[in-house]
Amino acid sequence: MDKYATILAGGGGTRFWPLSRQEIPKQLLNISGNDIMLNDTIERFKGIIPQENTVIVTNRTQAVLLESIMHSSVQKSNILIEPVARNTSASILFAAFSIQHMAQEDSLMVVLPSDHYITDEPQFRLTLDEACTVAMESERIVTIGIKPTFPSTGYGYIAYDKEPISASPVAVYDVAEFVEKPNFQKAQGYLASGNYLWNSGIFIWKTSVILDNFKRYLPRLYNTMLPISEALGTDQEAETINRIYPLLQNISIDYGILERSDEVVVLSGQFGWNDIGSWDALGAIFPPDESGNIIKANHIGIDTRNSIIYGNGRLITTIGVDGFIIADTGDAVLICPKDKAQSVKDIVDLLKEKGMTAYI
Repeated sequence: MDKYATILAGGGGTRFWPLSRQEIPKQLLNISGNDIMLNDTIERFKGIIPQENTVIVTNRTQAVLLESIMHSSVQKSNILIEPVARNTSASILFAAFSIQHMAQEDSLMVVLPSDHYITDEPQFRLTLDEACTVAMESERIVTIGIKPTFPSTGYGYIAYDKEPISASPVAVYDVAEFVEKPNFQKAQGYLASGNYLWNSGIFIWKTSVILDNFKRYLPRLYNTMLPISEALGTDQEAETINRIYPLLQNISIDYGILERSDEVVVLSGQFGWNDIGSWDALGAIFPPDESGNIIKANHIGIDTRNSIIYGNGRLITTIGVDGFIIADTGDAVLICPKDKAQSVKDIVDLLKEKGMTAYI
């Protein structure tokens, strides 16, 4: 069975503002020092999924830049451009229909976010290969959960049954429920219970399985998008996508299918996974200095501790700063406590309200 990777790369990375913008979001930035995050994602599944079988879902704003800097193995025709954002369910269904059109037979579909950082790539490939085997040999929706190492309030969680339903080729567990980002007390309880995993957002399924689930749980979205499926590869493709997409239901795959389906199973992964979703996640990439600071700037400080300081060349000076994020991109400066890193997206919302679109 042919394997295809679907990379969701249309997000704006608003929690990484002001570095991440609509036209150049974080997945198109080199944050780790290796390559842009999108290319790191494509390189990571080398040997498991043919890189030429990569499908990228993005938006009009980012498409031109993406085409110029993405991995050379990805064909331009495999870039799916959404004219308007309609959440992850629409993106995944669009990709499933497109893969079905490309392969002309049932295929394995691996859905990957474009902004993850993984330290143990050999172990990631091993786990992904095991998950692909489980998905190919069953009619299940397969996800990879991450064994939590601390009570994170920034990640969603997956509760799973403690007894595996299968132990070969790897332990596979029925999913009990998906849980949204908890408060600290609940996160501590999840960690202590031993049967919660972080939700990685990595999903593996046959195209036939996910299309059946769309028919069952999101029939309105499925039926509305059918004309796009029928127009793929024809002269009417672009016009049909532009006409139909604004009509699509706006709902995430988690709410729309995963939380409702009884066919979801999870594998536990331990491969140094981090979702680089906000500024405080930089600690997963760069070790702090002796004062607990992560500094990527021209910086001089006195009594500065436990802070993240990012700049674009202009001198940043600090005195008595403890536990803050300071990010200067030339046209904008962010200053906020590290424990408010998840709220940076609220600043972007405020800029939209005030019509200050030049900054987003």
